[in-house]
Amino acid sequence: MESLILNIPPAVGLTDEQFYQLCIANEPWQLELTPAGELIIMPPTGGESGIRNSDITTDLNLWNRQTKLGKVFDSSTEFKLPNGAYRCPDAAWIKLERWSALTKEEQKRFPPLCPDFVVELRSESDVLAKLRLKMREYQDNGARLGWLIDPQTPLVEIYRSQQDVEVLNFSLENPPQLLGEDVLPGFLLDLTIILNP
Repeated sequence: MESLILNIPPAVGLTDEQFYQLCIANEPWQLELTPAGELIIMPPTGGESGIRNSDITTDLNLWNRQTKLGKVFDSSTEFKLPNGAYRCPDAAWIKLERWSALTKEEQKRFPPLCPDFVVELRSESDVLAKLRLKMREYQDNGARLGWLIDPQTPLVEIYRSQQDVEVLNFSLENPPQLLGEDVLPGFLLDLTIILNP
């Protein structure tokens, strides 16, 4: 099942509160909203994608527990980006100082900022071109590092702040290790575990 897109006319629009209530009322579904007013209803994650997402979040969280440099978020967390879009990356991380600068209310609801680090993992229902647009949106809204991981091709695209996208093609037998660079110092994601659930 692919994502379903509904267009909300600008005259109707949705306030932040209305979008929040819409998400709460439809909790089994994961909803995103583009700046153009497209409401995206995403299908549930399948088994293999769920395992991969869990492995990525686990590795990121274990690194963060040791460093205590920020906060880790799973795929159900909705962020309100500076451009007005609401997005749910498969995994995300925010530097502690940025998280602490939010009010308690902002932390409870949909944090009004773009994560410093995001991961999008392509599942069977995802269209690669749409994920690339989403990654560029994160990059344009302040993400300092992002990884688009596509087990189907297989490839990884690395998005860095104000830089061209780096594409790594590889074989499933010999996947790369991804480094957190200066955003996540010392973090390493071994794709061998991620790509062989």
